[in-house]
Amino acid sequence: MDMTNTRQPLAVMQVYVAALLISLASASFAQTTSPSSGEEHKLPAIWINPGFYSAHFDTDKGLRNSNPGFGVEVAINQDWSATAGEFINSNDARSNYVGAYYQAWHIASWKFGVVGGAFNGYPNAFNGGWFPALLPVATWEGERLGLNIAFVPPLQDRLYGAISFQLKLRVN
Repeated sequence: MDMTNTRQPLAVMQVYVAALLISLASASFAQTTSPSSGEEHKLPAIWINPGFYSAHFDTDKGLRNSNPGFGVEVAINQDWSATAGEFINSNDARSNYVGAYYQAWHIASWKFGVVGGAFNGYPNAFNGGWFPALLPVATWEGERLGLNIAFVPPLQDRLYGAISFQLKLRVN
């Protein structure tokens, strides 16, 4: 696979998402008990999202705040989730991502930690190719709706900093 290609076909992303779902679902279908409430939760929890909303720090650069797309997040256990998806980024280019959340700190319906993974499609960053990222993240999860909030630090003139909001819907 050519890792410098900035526009992978949607079919390739669908294969990523399908492989992610199949491998995680087959490996982790189980019942677990929440230590705080005693309620049973079925894992894996499968969430879908419509992309991101990015509140950019550089408001004068004409960046796209609405970043529509499609993504999937699969909770492996209380602390770990895998994620993959695609979206139209702040530079109006198509981006893909694959990664994992690690959120070991829990307060009520909130989880705190990091999301790490790889992104592509940013014209000013690594010639649009894939690059690693590790971002601090907070997540609120209700029974059916959730919200991921990530801090995206600026990276010189390659990436623009933002607070990113990602609504998600649990589908199982």
